[in-house]
Amino acid sequence: MDNQNIGRHISGRFNAELESIRTQVLAMGGLVERQLTDALRAIHFQDALLAKEVIKKDKKVNAMELRIDEACIRIIAKRQPTAGDLRLVMSIIKTITDLERIGDVTHCIAKMALDNLTNTQQPFLVSLENLGLKAARMLHDALDAFARMDASAAMKVYHSDAILDKEYEAILRQLITHMMEDPRSIPDVLKVMWSARAIERVGDRCQNICEYIIYFVKGKDIRHSTKEQLENILK
Repeated sequence: MDNQNIGRHISGRFNAELESIRTQVLAMGGLVERQLTDALRAIHFQDALLAKEVIKKDKKVNAMELRIDEACIRIIAKRQPTAGDLRLVMSIIKTITDLERIGDVTHCIAKMALDNLTNTQQPFLVSLENLGLKAARMLHDALDAFARMDASAAMKVYHSDAILDKEYEAILRQLITHMMEDPRSIPDVLKVMWSARAIERVGDRCQNICEYIIYFVKGKDIRHSTKEQLENILK
């Protein structure tokens, strides 16, 4: 965690509490990252056992969110943090919410893997997997930026969502064209389309996490910022 907050308090207990929630967030993020990777593998290999394991572990993700949220509330009530400390706690609360939402996505992708995929869906799975791998990499990089509270790294990940969006749009056009050419494929292709949308949302969640990192480090809320304003944030 950034040295400007950890290790500067007179209360050693306060330091320990901040370090504890930091460690818990990283553990939750690591689990969610594995869940996403496993869900994609379950679809690729049609691995029902792996898909069921992902669905089962979603409860663990939910429990971790609740535990960290409660720890943050206790810190606010007991320590009454201000300035950077308050930004840190609020950033953590928001981060775990987005991690839990990504966990929901992995749960739904795993459920899709349990469905009997038809020949109509199979040709699109490669594109879906590539999109998923990019989203997983973005999540990994966002978590790495969080671990180091690196605003520059967070900004880089933030901008990389544009690449994910373009690939998603390309897949969407491909799916729409296929449905127009073969209306009978619509029910199956809609499932793939929904999965692609869910994966694209992972990128949006990662962007949110990067916004929280920058907010903590720089004390600036970059939501709704223009491109020009973003360029000046790190100067």
